[in-house]
Amino acid sequence: MAPDRPAPGTRLLFRWRKWDASPHWHHDCVYLGSDEWGDWFGQPAGWTSSRPGRDFVATAPNVTLLPPSGDYALTVNAPPRRVRIYIDIAWDGRWEAGVPTAIDMDLDVVKAIDERGIWIDDRDEWDEHRVQYGYPLDIVATLEALAVELEQKVAASVPPFDDATSDAWLRRLAELVPDDAA
Repeated sequence: MAPDRPAPGTRLLFRWRKWDASPHWHHDCVYLGSDEWGDWFGQPAGWTSSRPGRDFVATAPNVTLLPPSGDYALTVNAPPRRVRIYIDIAWDGRWEAGVPTAIDMDLDVVKAIDERGIWIDDRDEWDEHRVQYGYPLDIVATLEALAVELEQKVAASVPPFDDATSDAWLRRLAELVPDDAA
C-alpha cells in the first residue's frame, strides 16, 4: 500500500469535476487497495452517486480502477447491470488531500452485455464541451486516441479489462463490505 493511501475498507468520496472546476459526480465508495494496474474502489449496491441535479443509487456492486496515469477510470458492474464496463476518459486523475479526484472529459468507453456491444459514448458532449471549455488541442488529440485504444483493449479483454481482474476486486468488495453492512 502506498504511504498516502487509506487502509482498505476506508469509506470515502471519489470526486469528479468538469474542466472549469465545476462539481460533477461524487461516488460514495470504499477503498479496496491497489495492484499493478492502480488503485481500486468499490461501491456496494444501495450506495449513492450524485451530481448537481441528479442522484443515482447503485443497483449492483461495482468496482472502479484509477490507474497511475490518471487518464481514465474503469468501472466494472456486477450483474444484473446490463453495462459491464464503463470507462470515463479523464484528466488529472489523482489523490488530492486523501481523496481520489479527476476531471471528467466527457468521452466514455462502454461495454454492454447485450446486443449493443462495445462503443465510444458521448461524442456529442465531447464536441460541445471541447469548444465550450476550450480544451487544448494536444489534450483533445491525446484523449481521442486514448478512447480508441481503450475500446480496442476492452474488445480484446486484456487485463485489467478482463473479467478475472475485476471479479477478484468485486470479491474483495464483498469481503470488506458484506451485503448486510451496506
